[in-house]
Amino acid sequence: MSIYTLRRYLTLLIFFLIAGFVQAQENESLLEAGPMLGYVEMQEANLWIQTTKPVSFELTYWKKGEEDAPKHVFRSSTLALESNTAQVKLTDLDYGTTYQYELTIDGQKVNLPYDMKFTTQQLWEWRKPAPDFSVAMGSCLYINDSEFDRPGTPYGKSTEILKHINNQHPDMMLWLGDNVYYREPDFYSKKRLDYRFKDARNTPEMQPLLANAINIATWDDHDYGPNNSDRSYRLREETLDIFKRYWANPGYGTSETDGVFTKYKYSDVEFFLMDNRYHRAPNNFKKEGKAFFGEAQLQWLKDSLVGSNATFKIVVVGNQATNKMNTHESFTAYPHEQEELMEFLDEHDIPGVLFLSGDRHFTELLKTDREDNYPIYEFTSSPLSSGTYGNLQESEEYDNPQRVDGTLVYDDQNFGMMYIKGDEDNRRLVLETYGSDGEKLWDYTITENDLKNK
Repeated sequence: MSIYTLRRYLTLLIFFLIAGFVQAQENESLLEAGPMLGYVEMQEANLWIQTTKPVSFELTYWKKGEEDAPKHVFRSSTLALESNTAQVKLTDLDYGTTYQYELTIDGQKVNLPYDMKFTTQQLWEWRKPAPDFSVAMGSCLYINDSEFDRPGTPYGKSTEILKHINNQHPDMMLWLGDNVYYREPDFYSKKRLDYRFKDARNTPEMQPLLANAINIATWDDHDYGPNNSDRSYRLREETLDIFKRYWANPGYGTSETDGVFTKYKYSDVEFFLMDNRYHRAPNNFKKEGKAFFGEAQLQWLKDSLVGSNATFKIVVVGNQATNKMNTHESFTAYPHEQEELMEFLDEHDIPGVLFLSGDRHFTELLKTDREDNYPIYEFTSSPLSSGTYGNLQESEEYDNPQRVDGTLVYDDQNFGMMYIKGDEDNRRLVLETYGSDGEKLWDYTITENDLKNK
């Protein structure tokens, strides 16, 4: 081979290598956010992606360890009408199996610097003990946007905390509300509402967590509408549509009642995600019996709790549900519905109930004693990246007698972890809080027997 011919081959090789690299870079840039793993069942999983423009894509998946076996391919496209998002429901999966997956956009594989995998739920009932698993949680994720933020010191802090969450390798991430903060120009424009979700969702530190943990969410006021917003919000139907567009929850309300409320069972734990905005009466509404969840949703919760056979029944609310000293937004400010629910729990002697909440810009574990019944615990976890309740010491609430000693965190961004573990009839919840640097701040264990009537 002559030197001329060799140079020609080398030139062509370099050209094709560069062209391939550029094409791959272009296709990676077409991925706006995700993939995000939504709910996962025994034989079904839901994934979400967003692209920068309408594209055709393939999601290829295979059992871990069987890379050489025939792979499954799901083909679809993202639509401009849906903000270039798409949800992929994978069916006919094997239970208790880990799958790896990859994304191809317009014929080119998207290379991401982290694994993409999910594990289907196990078929365990009547066969073996309930599987152990872990859940991360947090609320109040504020992403700075200087053009629309208030003047002065940025309210949002570092989003590195999302990396620390992912480093815990949770099976599930519960987003407890205020997962996005709408700004004033967003409130009455569906396009702006969509922009705000898109802006938050493509946060780089969030992507590995989205890809590898089950992500389930409810909302509070800031990802529903204006501050302290309620059922009178003019764009409540539009903001519900946006929420459905950007999350991959197992459900949204019922056929008769709109909202984001739903339930999701994983192992021997059932989560009841409540909607404290769509049907909520205004905070200053003076009528006795004003609605917090609304009659239909509250009845749905009662029915669901009575019908659940889960060891732990975890009610997730954007606002605090049991804090007697909370003078801000809370379930306590709606005494008719709160008392109705608590009396129902007493009358039906439902075991294993506890609450999760966000909103407060501080973290605490509350314990509410009940006469002739087990205490009700509530784990409030907040904030992920927004400002903290730095002047809590000046409030009477600082010395809340309901609070479990050593669980207050009010001067640092933080997130929660919940480990469900233990043998049959001796299951336990290990609750933990981690600071913005990823260091553990406290832990507390609740056993299944702690949540049973003696």
